[in-house]
Amino acid sequence: MFLFLAGLQTIPRSYYEAAEIDGATAWSKFRRITLPLLSPTTLFVFIMQFIASFRVFVSVSVMTSGGPAKSTQVITYYLYENAFRYLKFGYASAIAVVMFAMMIILTLLQFRLSKRRVHYQ
Repeated sequence: MFLFLAGLQTIPRSYYEAAEIDGATAWSKFRRITLPLLSPTTLFVFIMQFIASFRVFVSVSVMTSGGPAKSTQVITYYLYENAFRYLKFGYASAIAVVMFAMMIILTLLQFRLSKRRVHYQ
């Protein structure tokens, strides 16, 4: 929320004033000015939240320990179980390498797909 607020505060008021003079509606100002100029902030927040989604280990471990019938088990908790409960360190390190590769590939994919949609001033 704070990042989007900071992004909104960096948009110059002159763009909105020019749009009002041209007769733009509130929706068109949002669609044509606010969204394109917030695209770098949106990309940053999206990538940071994607990486943070892999760090949900503590809440799963404390509250449910994987849940009934492993319904709340996530990949980080699965890695922990294999390494420290079942002592399968090789398998757990392979899971960690695959997780790292997934994060790198998906982050690079997000950057590549967003090149034409992210507009810098």
